Amino acid sequence: MLKRLLVTALTATLAVGMSYADQSNGKVTIPVNKTAATSGKQMYAGYCAPCHGVDGKGQGPVAPALKTPPTDLTVLGRNNHGKFPDTHIVSVLQNGTNLPSHGTADMPVWGPILGKMNQSNPQERALRISNLSRYLETLQVK
Repeated sequence: MLKRLLVTALTATLAVGMSYADQSNGKVTIPVNKTAATSGKQMYAGYCAPCHGVDGKGQGPVAPALKTPPTDLTVLGRNNHGKFPDTHIVSVLQNGTNLPSHGTADMPVWGPILGKMNQSNPQERALRISNLSRYLETLQVK
């Protein structure tokens, strides 16, 4: 029952995100709501899944609007000689990346909003980054 509810909520979130995506001027805007700092899965669903997809394979509903296809997050470990690149992931989440699909170095299009959420509490920011990184590790293909 809980799984069905979670899937329904996630689907609704993605549908809302896709319907609110503003594609004018070549930019994509995804509404960002604050999520629980303790739930990497919830943060992923709210912040990452619109582009990277619920399964992490880069097929999110907003992906077609991006200049460059989103990274398949399920093969990060495989592409790093079988070891999940946790240090790199933390760095990208903290500092952003210069990938064209993300626009500026902020990670990603919601970076400025997420950054403002955490300016007043660096411990919460570190907790969020750690939990999101750990959730991404669970998505890795074996």
